[in-house]
Amino acid sequence: MKQNVNWSAKRITFIALAMAVVCISTMVIQIPIPLGYMHLGNCCILLIGVFFDTTTGLLAAGIGSAMADLLSGYPQWIIPTLIIKGLMGYSIARLSKKKGERAKVMALRTLIAVTVGILIMIVGYILFGTILYGSFAAGIAQGY
Repeated sequence: MKQNVNWSAKRITFIALAMAVVCISTMVIQIPIPLGYMHLGNCCILLIGVFFDTTTGLLAAGIGSAMADLLSGYPQWIIPTLIIKGLMGYSIARLSKKKGERAKVMALRTLIAVTVGILIMIVGYILFGTILYGSFAAGIAQGY
């Protein structure tokens, strides 16, 4: 199967900037919760997922969020965040528009895509929180 992914310098630079936007928006305002923090990075992930392709959504959300965990002092969450946020960004980008079409912000398809992305994040953090801290109660506390 042939993939037509254009890996030009412009595209790589754009994806790197999207990763930086997610990382910085995650780190700028952090609201502490029992086992981590809430942040604005999720808003950027939702926007990048809706307006850009699956590769950009996957890499920007996964790597940008994982970098924020590393730089914020939560190294135990780097791998789970890479997986969870990567899936979140990919699924939003995949579901929010038909192939070859542009996304519409005020569309049922976009609402469904964003809802699925947020559910992936919540379930993923509950699951990994349960595994990482050894109890379901800790997993629920993590599932922000």
